[in-house]
Amino acid sequence: MRRRNLLISFICLVTAAAFFIGAGLQLDYINNARQEMELVVNEPLENAPPSLAFATVALGAFRGLVVNVLWIRADRLKQEGQFFDAKQLAEWITILQPRFASVWEFQAWNMAYNISVAIPATEPHQRWRWVRNGYELLRDKGIEMNPRSLDLYRELARIFQHKMGGVTDDVHKYYKLQLADAMAPLLGPADAEYFEELIKAPKTLEEAMKIPGAEDLVNKLGQADEAFRRQDNFVKNYIAFRQNPWDFSEEAYNIFESYQNHQTLSQFDTFARAYHLRNEWKLEPELMHELNKNYGPTDWENPDKIIPLEWRHPAAHAIYWAVKGLRKAGGGGEDFSTQEANIDRMVAHSLQLLFRDGRIYVSEGQAGTEEEPMIERGIYLRPDLRMFDAYNRLQLELIEKYKQYADFNPGTYESMQIGHRNFLTNAVESFYHAGHRGKARQIYNKVRELYPREEHQVPMERFVRDRMREHLESITITNANEMIHGLLRESYFRFAVGEDDQAAAREDFARQVHQFYSDDWEGEDRVELAPMEMLRYFALQDFLSDGQFPHELRMNLMARIRRERPDLFERLQEQEEIYLQFQEEMEQQQQGN
Repeated sequence: MRRRNLLISFICLVTAAAFFIGAGLQLDYINNARQEMELVVNEPLENAPPSLAFATVALGAFRGLVVNVLWIRADRLKQEGQFFDAKQLAEWITILQPRFASVWEFQAWNMAYNISVAIPATEPHQRWRWVRNGYELLRDKGIEMNPRSLDLYRELARIFQHKMGGVTDDVHKYYKLQLADAMAPLLGPADAEYFEELIKAPKTLEEAMKIPGAEDLVNKLGQADEAFRRQDNFVKNYIAFRQNPWDFSEEAYNIFESYQNHQTLSQFDTFARAYHLRNEWKLEPELMHELNKNYGPTDWENPDKIIPLEWRHPAAHAIYWAVKGLRKAGGGGEDFSTQEANIDRMVAHSLQLLFRDGRIYVSEGQAGTEEEPMIERGIYLRPDLRMFDAYNRLQLELIEKYKQYADFNPGTYESMQIGHRNFLTNAVESFYHAGHRGKARQIYNKVRELYPREEHQVPMERFVRDRMREHLESITITNANEMIHGLLRESYFRFAVGEDDQAAAREDFARQVHQFYSDDWEGEDRVELAPMEMLRYFALQDFLSDGQFPHELRMNLMARIRRERPDLFERLQEQEEIYLQFQEEMEQQQQGN
């Protein structure tokens, strides 16, 4: 019996030893596989305190414990407002545990929102640096290490849509201008054919060298300027040269001049833009083109024509990353997902932002003179009513999508219905006052069909007037003056940039507000509005003397009024004489007193 037990024990020990040896032989294979699948990252910490470096090495597999301690400490520092210290700890956590998605999200948010606003608004370039650091961290590192984290895509989209596309930051216009300047040289003509060319363009410099004449061009540039001698940043410098050639050598400029109107230069330009979009901005032209088709503005004269999204606008980038997140990290499941609903809302809100402020005008600055102060480059955003169809279509799709979850999660479904109804009713007013009465009537009929309410049962004209009454009945004469003044200034701006229909619609709306306010309070013992002609003159004078608008824009306005609207120019001259006479009488009266 004893001998039998010893034999069994011996067999068990031999078997166990064989298993241990077999497992040991598989260890190298398993470790190599983990490395190839990027499941293990053991980068050493740089500039870390000795205690942290020692703990990281000593604890080995227990580094997760170190991460937990650091994360608690970083969160406490954030609560105490010590954002820079929290940032340093977060950086160490991302190195220790790069697949901890929440810390990437925290790190980007901390830089874009907390650290940026800790810098005075008088230093917008420094604020912009931290905002850019935030979205680049997520885009270039966080998402690369966590490609299936929907939260990281949402946070990246939020920085573009809210931080840069919104108005909560004092220097939001500076952010918008920086993005517009960076994207402008990469976009080319605003048509679908251009994006199709980007898709077909070579994806590497080696492939681009096969373009007829490209190798000769690249070699000549390398000889002319050392900036073009390194292949790893050749395309980046090429793009910079095409935007600011005076920053490079005269020899390089002469080479480009010799290639003007040459097919080689045109094809290489397309390659360089596509390459820069893919590698610097991580934007795939294929997805950009698809989003243009799904969400681009509508050409009212040719509805079948594809107009690209305004990729200079932060909202277009928010749409890109939200959609990409749904495709890479989730979406399409049968169960309700709060993360997916938030991403869907991000796309909808971004389209709404493009509808409200999607048209971009960038003005060049001008040097100061004795008469005119120096004007810095500026960016102006205006509504883009052409975005209505895309925004409306998406809202209807989301309502239908979340209808299936109405019993489980009625709040999401109901909020989307309410949002759609409010959007449609506001759009009726927007199109009506913009002079597009036919489109306004079409939208109003859809409102009555989908959301039959008592206020929607009246004719459209009365509905708009009732809405105007609701807006105006509680405002003071000062508010009415400001509203009319703003509409007239906007009308002059539109006329100056050649949007004549929009200019006429704004002027007509201002006249309606003036008429409505004057008629509604006729006979009341209160201060009356100045005559419309006088208000028009005040608004023009204010526009012409506003230093934020470029000098050439203001001069263009006066030239167009004198040439194309002589009747208005004559009335303005008459009004100026009346105003000067009135001012003279007031001065005499003051002297007499």
